[in-house]
Amino acid sequence: MPPEYRTLEAEDGSEHCLDSGLNDLLAHSDYTPFENNSAECCSVSSEYLCGEPMHILLVEDDSHTAEYAARGFKEAGHEVDVLDNGKDAMVRCLQTNFDVMVIDRMLPGMDGLTMVKSLRASGNKSPVIFLTAVSGVDDRVNGLEAGADDYLTKPFAFSELLARVNALARRPKTSLETTYLQVADLCLDLLTRTARRAEQDIELQSREFTLLDVLMRNEGRVVSRTMLLEQVWDFHFDPKTSVVETHISRLRSKIDKPFPTPLLHTVRNLGYSLHAPR
Repeated sequence: MPPEYRTLEAEDGSEHCLDSGLNDLLAHSDYTPFENNSAECCSVSSEYLCGEPMHILLVEDDSHTAEYAARGFKEAGHEVDVLDNGKDAMVRCLQTNFDVMVIDRMLPGMDGLTMVKSLRASGNKSPVIFLTAVSGVDDRVNGLEAGADDYLTKPFAFSELLARVNALARRPKTSLETTYLQVADLCLDLLTRTARRAEQDIELQSREFTLLDVLMRNEGRVVSRTMLLEQVWDFHFDPKTSVVETHISRLRSKIDKPFPTPLLHTVRNLGYSLHAPR
């Protein structure tokens, strides 16, 4: 939602724009979504240029705010994907792993709150910070309970936004080197290269094991055919064969068919997703 629009939350929790004609009025006022209105306000101090480069998703439908924040992240050495609606952003999240996601609450297509709830329900654990003009205490509580890790209100200083993003990225990962993967009752031991489901051993060929490894590491996310060709077969081109579909079918016959609940799902026109029952 562009920061220059005032909002009102109804009793049912929905948010609405007040008089859209305020846009013209505010366009000629001193209001800015940023705490410093100068053109240099997003220049990044050297003290923030630390750590590894990150891949950041920025979901913001106000072009000025999006350009301002994206420029600052890029100056800090990060890669930024910018989208202006929740629906497209949700699809991108299912296709790409982001280090941190910065999301507005009021978005066209799918609002930010619904988007974050859906991401968490799908198993996506990437850190999320809401960047929004919706600033009430209850709004902040609802945002955090929906699954966000942080909440920053507009107007904002980019230095604070970057510091919060860096703080989220510094959170320790669960393991530096994963040797054991588990999704529901399906287990994969990367050291012994063995697979089990419901305490039953599953015999996998080498390529099937690698395929399952990739899918389990992306639990809850959609893995595209192109990604599988690159990560499992090291193909950086389309071989124009059904090699992926054939191996998916064989893998499914081993990890799903003998059991009552399927874990491996085909996502039409997008790819495949391995996840626990929902």
